[in-house]
Amino acid sequence: MNVRIPNSRRWVKAACLGVVGALVAACGSSSSTGSTSNQASAPGITATSVTIGSTQPLTGPAAPGYSEIAPGSLAYFKYVNAHGGVFGRSINYKFLDDGYNPTNTASLTRQLVLQDSVYAVFDSLGTPTHLAVVDYLNQEKVPDLFVASGCNCWNNVSAHPNTFGWQPDYTIEGKILGNYIKQTYAGMKVGYFAQGPNDEFGDDGIAGLKDVLQNSNVTVVSPAQYYAPTPAGAMGVKAEMAAMQAAGVQVIASFSIPLFTAAALASAASINYHPHFVVSNVGADIPTLTAILTGGALGATLPAALLTGMTSDNYLPLSSDSSNPWTTLFKSIATQYAPNLPWDGNVVYGEAVAYTFVQSLKAAGQNPTRADIVNAINNSHFTDGPGLVPFGYSSSNHLGYTGVQMVTVGPGPTPMRVGSAYTTNDAAGGAITPYSGTASTPPSSGIPSD
Repeated sequence: MNVRIPNSRRWVKAACLGVVGALVAACGSSSSTGSTSNQASAPGITATSVTIGSTQPLTGPAAPGYSEIAPGSLAYFKYVNAHGGVFGRSINYKFLDDGYNPTNTASLTRQLVLQDSVYAVFDSLGTPTHLAVVDYLNQEKVPDLFVASGCNCWNNVSAHPNTFGWQPDYTIEGKILGNYIKQTYAGMKVGYFAQGPNDEFGDDGIAGLKDVLQNSNVTVVSPAQYYAPTPAGAMGVKAEMAAMQAAGVQVIASFSIPLFTAAALASAASINYHPHFVVSNVGADIPTLTAILTGGALGATLPAALLTGMTSDNYLPLSSDSSNPWTTLFKSIATQYAPNLPWDGNVVYGEAVAYTFVQSLKAAGQNPTRADIVNAINNSHFTDGPGLVPFGYSSSNHLGYTGVQMVTVGPGPTPMRVGSAYTTNDAAGGAITPYSGTASTPPSSGIPSD
């Protein structure tokens, strides 16, 4: 079924962007300047430009919040282009609306490869959608970089040597969320709410939760409650919350996209059910959820106070943290190059993953082949970047970020970090370890160095 519901601009009100000081853009241009030796070295690479593309849910059930990610990346690329590009090449980023529908994803991805001749597919969004094209991209040897999904299926180097994750995979996230639940809610009944069934988003997250919570100091209530990512699915969430209530669930661990997180919070409150919600990062951006609740997307204007007490996690600077230099950099870029975007975690995500792409493109060399950028990421060991924890990239591991830090909401609408960041892997029984490393600061130019 081809799902179409109103564009997220109708659901998500633009956040006010205050006046900011002089842009970091004034700091100077990229150190990679143009050269007369630039050559057309691969599809999508000319002497003056590099063309990349992706599929995104600009409409459909995943559009609230997620429709801002690609425009956030585009803003960062415009900033880089204005400061000399990469080896003198401008980055041309083309993103197409698949409506979070795998059939659309398949046809549009082939359009990007066969008609638009993209050098790489960059940050295509969605687990069920990208699974429809991952085999094709690897058969065609197209770099499939930094999929906007935490499916651990992207870390399959033998089958998909050209595909890389970027965000922590859902099993890693589930383990760290489960560890928090075990430490915080001992003796309570825990239920799972997730996208699915038979959807890697929900299944991988629950696998991580089970790895930590089964046979622990909490009681896991079965079966899990699942939703389908459709308008009809959103209308059915109240029944799933009622089932949790009837089973005595006190803590709901949720792997849900934003619309369904908001629907779960609202539906539970409507039946006087007030469990503790512990929600995957991908469905817990506070400005996005606030806009959904207060903007009438669920059929009524609902209070943002429903978010109070919700717990989630993050692996990037918080959009609300004005003291963080990465937040300052990205907000100033968004203000200049994407002034109509709301300022939230989705835009931070879009700019941060674009930063990693620029790092990778520089590491690939002046006239890169497609294989060069894959090899560059395999051997990257990137340490300069906005993430709170390290990447897992190597020739045998295509994981992205390897952990998260817990975040809680309230009192008030501002999220607050809890404790240290943790790292782990997606292996059953893998240790969950506090991360003691320090975060990097952005280069003065705002652009990765060579």
